[in-house]
Amino acid sequence: MEVGCPGVTYAQPPPNHRRRRFNSSKGRTGGGQLTQPRAMQASDALPLPIRHTNWFFSALFFVACYYLMLRWREKIRSSTPLHLLSFSEISAVVALVASFTYLVNFFGIGIIQSFLPRPSDDLDLDLDLVDTMPLPIPKSSSEKEDDLPPVCSLPPTVPKPTPRIESVVSMDDDEIANSVVLGLIPSYSLESRLGDCRRAAGIRKEAVRRMTGRELKGLSLDGFDYESILGQCCEMPIGYVSLPVGIAGPLVLDGAVYYVPMATTEGCLVASTNRGCKAIRDSGGAQSVILKDGMTRAPAVRFDSARRAADLKFYLEDPTRFEEISLVFNRSSRFARLQDIQCAIAGKNLYIRFTCKTGDAMGMNMVSKGVQNVLDFLESDFPDMEVIGISGNFCSDKKPAAVNWIEGRGKSVVCEAVITEEVVRKVLKTTVPALVELNKLKNLVGSALAGALGGFNAHASNIVTAIFIATGQDPAQNVESSHCLTMLEPTNGGRDLHISVTMPSIEVGTVGGGTQLVSQSALLDLLSVKGANMEFPGANARKLATIVAGSVLAGELSLLSAIAAGQLVKSHMKYNRSSKDMTKLSS
Repeated sequence: MEVGCPGVTYAQPPPNHRRRRFNSSKGRTGGGQLTQPRAMQASDALPLPIRHTNWFFSALFFVACYYLMLRWREKIRSSTPLHLLSFSEISAVVALVASFTYLVNFFGIGIIQSFLPRPSDDLDLDLDLVDTMPLPIPKSSSEKEDDLPPVCSLPPTVPKPTPRIESVVSMDDDEIANSVVLGLIPSYSLESRLGDCRRAAGIRKEAVRRMTGRELKGLSLDGFDYESILGQCCEMPIGYVSLPVGIAGPLVLDGAVYYVPMATTEGCLVASTNRGCKAIRDSGGAQSVILKDGMTRAPAVRFDSARRAADLKFYLEDPTRFEEISLVFNRSSRFARLQDIQCAIAGKNLYIRFTCKTGDAMGMNMVSKGVQNVLDFLESDFPDMEVIGISGNFCSDKKPAAVNWIEGRGKSVVCEAVITEEVVRKVLKTTVPALVELNKLKNLVGSALAGALGGFNAHASNIVTAIFIATGQDPAQNVESSHCLTMLEPTNGGRDLHISVTMPSIEVGTVGGGTQLVSQSALLDLLSVKGANMEFPGANARKLATIVAGSVLAGELSLLSAIAAGQLVKSHMKYNRSSKDMTKLSS
């Protein structure tokens, strides 16, 4: 039987062909292209073109609505029952229902279908013609190519599409990991598709191993509650990192005793801080004062001229308007309380630094919501204001900045203690004059020569970061939270030592973020600052800030003493230079 081009003989395939699916966007190969007649559409049955039909029913819908509202208003004014309808009103109701039904079916179905899962994005085409296309019979070797008739282009080989995977719960882990590697299943969707966070982390770890060729044997997977971090702490986890937690103390601060948790991998840090706690305790304890308490956020807005930017600056800094703006800002939370607004202009750009109390939360999200409320409120009086960003770096968050050093951010704390001459000699192994001289030349003069910004201390960031990690704080905010000015002065006739640390921007919270995790929550409970203080909102966060400052005081005292006594290198060589290969020991 001959089909196709004249002069070419084909072998007919068996009749039990199958229907196949393929993506029309991939149907062109070589010189041939498979085409398919256009499928019948519902719009083909309409007497008018589809755009004219849409306009007709849209106009009918609004005319019917308008007519019925006029009629019902007249009935209300004349006290006529609404259910008594005239023929024209019945016609309007029928037209309204008909037009509404048409518009919902035409426009609404597509919107609804966009939210529903589809089995496949590929087109379902009937490829009977492809399957029934006969195969050419091989020509004899005696025939010359020039004597043959023109050869028709055969239909291309249609590759089978890769099906979309909608349900993966029934698949085994190996298949899912392979699908993640191939890009068929997004890695970020494993938790929602599987409903098992631990299983999702294990499959993701296996997929990473296959993609990188690294075994990741030392990365712990079991023993962690992955449900607790879903949607709040870490996305796409593949395990967790073990970090040792040491305890320094007891730290006697403001008449209370604290055992301070420190998560670190640096040898000597916990031991050094512990020695400083002992020196403070043996000298009667330390005292602290909170100077300020306010988190900041500074959006950047732009105008067409510097004059308009100045108008908004004067508007916001007007004392008579502060109460009104505060009411708008404080709607973001029952704990948010706006304290201050500070503006800075750069040409036609305005940076607005809002400061507010945030209760026991660190407060970044809370203050951001309040700022957004104010920006929305200002649009009525300043419609030409263009919001460049909710944060314009005048805050300033996670960056060393003079504005935090001068104005403060979070909790501004001063902590002090008087260390007796006997304790300096017996516990710290040095003298008061040596410590005072070292602090002046190292922390003050040396830092000034280096152009330090908030770094007039020995190693405040060491203690701050260790406590932050242990208690679930944001470790990146160690940058501004470690701003510290350490002062050492002789007192009591030069016999004793007065030491103080001034830290203007300690950013901590006891609710939200990582503070809700099991281990971090337990360590906050160890310090008696877990969760929110319902009686005195913000008291727990302020107490945690003073504990951080008190621990920094102990760390500064001990490190400066070690340097003054020439013990720094010796102690680090003893405690921080292990020659053991722990990876080999663990294996």
